[in-house]
Amino acid sequence: MAEDLYPVRLVSHTGGELAGVFVLDEDEPGDDCTLILRSSLGEFTAKEWNYFAALCRIREQLEEKGWRPVCYGSSRKVYPSGMCCDMGRGLTAYRMEMGRQAFQRDQVRVFDSGPDVESASVDEQEKFRDAWLQSLGGSK
Repeated sequence: MAEDLYPVRLVSHTGGELAGVFVLDEDEPGDDCTLILRSSLGEFTAKEWNYFAALCRIREQLEEKGWRPVCYGSSRKVYPSGMCCDMGRGLTAYRMEMGRQAFQRDQVRVFDSGPDVESASVDEQEKFRDAWLQSLGGSK
């Protein structure tokens, strides 16, 4: 059983902060991806076909309690391509800038954090992705 740990900072809408850790668990290559968040808020678990999708499920659970993780996978202007999800298990995604195609240099690891992370709800992130696609002349 492979297990990777990623520390994460959690922030609340009231300004509170907590430490947590994401646990990535995959029994065998090709299995569904199990993601666990452990913090003083409790343990949150999601099992999906890729880790980004599992992160979104955990983010939805946290949003109900007024909390958000601070990592690239929860940043408003970051979203994975289909290839990132299919080939990379949703562990990487791209920074998006309106009117500009994303390139390899824009790729980030979803459980990492940086000064440019804009923690957002799942809905806010998806709306930005849709607007970004439109800005490129594409469709959803």
